[in-house]
Amino acid sequence: MQHKLIKPLLSSIVASIMLVGCTTQPGLIGNNDNTNTKIGGLIGAVSGAVLGATQSKKKNRTQNAILGALGGGAAGALIGYSLDKQANEVADALGTHVDNDPLATIDPNKTLIVSKGENFVKIIFRDKMMFPSNSAKITYSAKSKVNKVGTLLKQYPQTVVTVAGFTDNKGSYAHNQTLSQKRAQSVATLLSKRATQSQIVPQGCSFNKPLVPNNSTENMAMNRRVEIYLFKGEAATHIDPCK
Repeated sequence: MQHKLIKPLLSSIVASIMLVGCTTQPGLIGNNDNTNTKIGGLIGAVSGAVLGATQSKKKNRTQNAILGALGGGAAGALIGYSLDKQANEVADALGTHVDNDPLATIDPNKTLIVSKGENFVKIIFRDKMMFPSNSAKITYSAKSKVNKVGTLLKQYPQTVVTVAGFTDNKGSYAHNQTLSQKRAQSVATLLSKRATQSQIVPQGCSFNKPLVPNNSTENMAMNRRVEIYLFKGEAATHIDPCK
């Protein structure tokens, strides 16, 4: 029985490749590709092919496998596309590009970083551009950038947003927990004024998860930050930004 499915499945794989296109290994810096779109298309195509082949009568099996691949691939590409599109739109609005280079997060010259994961887009705002010292009041320039993100989120009402605040380790854990929570809340409140339909959750992380050791003034400045995660639906329940 299984060997009879080989031909339609081979046909579906060809259809998948034609749909998704050739995929090259993306660079780490300036990564504005559509990787998630391609992956989503391929997964959807193969899934559609299997269903088309196994759920059909013998004489229609090959044809339905190919149609299943094309239909599933298109649906999968659509799912992946929204995340890629969202990442690129956020980066463009903030005057930067999608940067998945791990070293970007510890580059003191980068005050704003947009990256994308499998199920989310992440924006890092450095503390020095966000708040006065020991304050949760957002600066004027930071308000402008956060408002741009909020405006874009109107196009993605299904997005679940987590805003995480981080501090350095100067002072007690409890004090920094309160400060980081207030800062996360300030950003979340500003976002919610534009992105009224999105679920936005603020979370204070105190000085958990430092990017670099808190052993110098420069390093402490890098650890003081706000991270905004834009999740695709239920993916938000699987990631704790404080760990």
